[in-house]
Amino acid sequence: MLVNLIKKELLIELRSKQILVSMAAFGLSVVLIFAFSFSVSQKILETFAPGLFWVLILFTSVLGLHRLFDYEKEFDAFSLVIGAPVDRGTIYISKWISGWIYLVVAEIIIIPLFVLFLQLRWTQPILPGVGILFLGNSGIMAIGALISGLAMRARMSEVLLPVLLFPLVTPVLIAVTKATTAYLNAQPFVLWQFWVLILASFTVIFGLLGYLLFDHVTEE
Repeated sequence: MLVNLIKKELLIELRSKQILVSMAAFGLSVVLIFAFSFSVSQKILETFAPGLFWVLILFTSVLGLHRLFDYEKEFDAFSLVIGAPVDRGTIYISKWISGWIYLVVAEIIIIPLFVLFLQLRWTQPILPGVGILFLGNSGIMAIGALISGLAMRARMSEVLLPVLLFPLVTPVLIAVTKATTAYLNAQPFVLWQFWVLILASFTVIFGLLGYLLFDHVTEE
């Protein structure tokens, strides 16, 4: 059932392309603003690049999260979804995974241009960086999918979503920025494994909370 729900999410997005196009377009616009606005030395830019990147990813993810439940919101289709014989926690997990996929696809477009336009040097092995990226995405989307479902029926959901999301996702953003900085500076893993553990903890905690509480979140 989980696989079918994820397929449904991806097929709808392949037909409409609303989420991916808006996320990629916003990310590219911010990258260009960064590239042409900063007039600092390359060393300073490289120092702040991890923080700039993850702030960019956070704002990009908000666009995807806002649209994550938008299809079901139209014509009150979400009532039909939760009325189906499906565990509501499974619906949350399908939204979490599909949102994670959208974010990864957007990052495939954004990251090369971020490195190119900001003229950053990337000499570290790619696999640890990919691991940090995937874990950071998981933490953001685990929290975001829950908040998006909570804010779905609000009148001003586009305003309520970031207001609720940003305070909760701040520890994840700090941890993933610290881990990315240490990785790019080639520090031994033992010195920054603490931040990876925080990332993993938040992902697991909010993933379990989302699965357990989504039944109550979806109530009228």
